[in-house]
Amino acid sequence: MKLSELQNHIKSFDHAPDLPEHYFLKLIEEVGELAEAIRNGKVGQPSLEELKGSVAEELYDVLYYVCALANIYDINLEQTHDLKEVLNKAKYNR
Repeated sequence: MKLSELQNHIKSFDHAPDLPEHYFLKLIEEVGELAEAIRNGKVGQPSLEELKGSVAEELYDVLYYVCALANIYDINLEQTHDLKEVLNKAKYNR
């Protein structure tokens, strides 16, 4: 799935432009849960039975809220990636 497809998928059932603070606070919450999963050593690609509380699950949750916030602010993350790569190539001489 492309990032734009993920954004569209999330927007199709979870889009509340009047609540950006909610999505931001959820993102921060998920970053904390990601830190806890890393600390607990639940790394690698888990099976369905191992997913709960894993780094993989929490990374997805962080990505979910990043996409939700991008949707609220009408940002195409794929286009932003392309633009940022141009800046990074110049900045880091890549």
